[in-house]
Amino acid sequence: MTQATKESRRINVTFPADLLEALDQIVPPRKRNRFIVEATREALRRVRLARTLEELRKEPAWTSENHPELLTAEDVDRYVRRLRESWMPRTWEQVGEETERDD
Repeated sequence: MTQATKESRRINVTFPADLLEALDQIVPPRKRNRFIVEATREALRRVRLARTLEELRKEPAWTSENHPELLTAEDVDRYVRRLRESWMPRTWEQVGEETERDD
């Protein structure tokens, strides 16, 4: 996943001794850097996702006030059905006609 074109910088990180020993037992020395970079990337992804979800809890992107027509499951069903009907053929005959026109 690491790209050779990205700039890299060296940092100094201190690990607890037991964590470093566990890392040494599992990850070969020449693959340690990549492992730590990927683990950091994944941890940052999780933190960003958690922050986004927390922000959406405080201020949702979708509110019932903005979409009163979609308050119930039945409303959503009706809305999705209308969307599908607007672009999907309703009968097998129509599907066949479209296929013939495409050939």
